[in-house]
Amino acid sequence: MENKEGFRIEHDSMGEMYVPVDKYWAAQTERSHENFRIGEGIEVMPREITYAFGILKKAAALANAELKPEKMTAEKLAAISEACDEVMTGKLNEHFPLVVWQTGSGTQSNMNANEVIANRGNEIAGKKLLHPNDDINMSQSSNDTFPTAMHIAAVMLLEDKVIPAAQALVDTFAGLEKEYEGIVKCGRTHLQDATPITFSQEISGWRSSIERDIELIKLSVGPLKELALGGTAVGTGLNAPKGFDTLVADKCTEITGKKFSTAANKFHALTSKDEIVFAHGALKALAADLMKIANDVRWLASGPRDGLGEIFIPENEPGSSIMPGKVNPTQCEAVTMVAVQVMGNDVAVGMAASQGNFELNVFMPVCIYNFIQSARLLSDVMNSFRTNCAVGIKPNREKMDYNLQNSLMLVTALNPYIGYENAAKTAKKAFKDNISLRQACIELGFLTPERFDEVFHPEKMV
Repeated sequence: MENKEGFRIEHDSMGEMYVPVDKYWAAQTERSHENFRIGEGIEVMPREITYAFGILKKAAALANAELKPEKMTAEKLAAISEACDEVMTGKLNEHFPLVVWQTGSGTQSNMNANEVIANRGNEIAGKKLLHPNDDINMSQSSNDTFPTAMHIAAVMLLEDKVIPAAQALVDTFAGLEKEYEGIVKCGRTHLQDATPITFSQEISGWRSSIERDIELIKLSVGPLKELALGGTAVGTGLNAPKGFDTLVADKCTEITGKKFSTAANKFHALTSKDEIVFAHGALKALAADLMKIANDVRWLASGPRDGLGEIFIPENEPGSSIMPGKVNPTQCEAVTMVAVQVMGNDVAVGMAASQGNFELNVFMPVCIYNFIQSARLLSDVMNSFRTNCAVGIKPNREKMDYNLQNSLMLVTALNPYIGYENAAKTAKKAFKDNISLRQACIELGFLTPERFDEVFHPEKMV
C-alpha cells in the first residue's frame, strides 16, 4: 500500500489497512469501523463499556505481571497501566468509534481496546513495546472480556447511579410524608371514590415502592459481581495461567473498590446472560412503580379547575402554543415515557440473552446497550422528577376536604350500625337525589340525626 496523506498503514492477520494518523486504533478496529456503518455517530458502544475495558485490561496486566513476569514485565505493566487510566478517565473516548451493531461477541470492541491501549502505551514508553494481542490481550479472549465488561458496567451503573437516584427520591417522599401528616383525603380504587386515607399514607405507598425496588436491585447486583474473565475462548481457560481468574477478579476489586469474584462456572459465564436479565427485571420493576407514581401525581394535579386538583405541582414551562396560561405535568410525562422505554428494553434484553448457542452468546452488545440505556434513563429521570416536581408537591387542602366530604364511600363507616345493604341504599339515594349521606340516612329512617352524628367520623376511618 502506498502512503496516503492523513493516514498511516497498520496491519493485522488479514493484511494492511489505512488508519487516521491522529487515532490510536489499528487495523482490526478500522475494519469494523468501515464494515459496520450502522447507527454511526448515534449508537456507539456505550462509554460505560469503554470504561469497563480500561478497568479489566489494567486488572489483567496486573495479574499477568504476578503470574507471568517474564512476559508482562514491569516496563510493559507501567505503560499499560497509564494507558488504561486514561481510558478510565474518558480521555481517550474519541479513539473508541465502534457501534453497537457489530459482531455479537463484542470481539471488535475488545480489539479496539487492545489496539488503543497498545498504541497509547507505546507512545508513553517512547518505543514499540506493546502488541495488542500478545500483551494487552494476554491470558484473555474477547469471549470472556466482553461479558466481564458487561458485568462491571452494570454494577457501576446500578450502585453509583441508579440506587443513589432512587434513594434521593425516597428521601424526598419521606420528607413530604412528615410535612403533610394528618391531612385526611378521599382514597380511590378502580378510579372511583373509596374510603379515606391520609395524604401522608398515600405518599408512603410511593416511598415504600421505591424502597422495595432498591432492595430488589441490590439483590441483583451480587450475581453481577461474578466475572467471566479467565474462561478465555470457550470457558476452559486455555492460554490463561493457573489462578489468573481469581487474581484478575481481585485486581478488579482493588481498582474499583467493589467486591468482584470469579465466576464458578466459566461455561455458564460465557454463554448465559441470566444475571443481566435478572438485574434488568429489577429495573423494569422500578420503571413500573415510577409509572404508577407519575400517573398518580398527574391525576391528583389535574385541573386546575375541572380535574381532581388535590395537589399543586411546580409550574416549570408553558404547556401550550395555543392555549394561554396552560401548564402541563411535563416531568410526570417524562417519567412515563422512560418507563415505557425501559419496558421495551426488557424485551430486547431477554431476547438477546436467550441466544446463547453452545459455548457463547452472540447478542451481547445489544443486550448491554439496552441495559445501560435503561439504567441511565432511570437515573436521570428520577433526578429530574425529584428536583423539578416531587420536592414542590403541595396539598390543596380545601379541595381534598371538599372531595372527602362529598365522597359517598364514607357510608362504609355506617356498615356496623345499619348493615351493608342499608348502607348501600343510603349511598344510592344520596347520589340519586344529590343530597348528603346524613340526609339520605335520616330520610330512610336508618338512624336519627343524633345517632348519625355520634357514629359518623370520617377522620377516624384512616
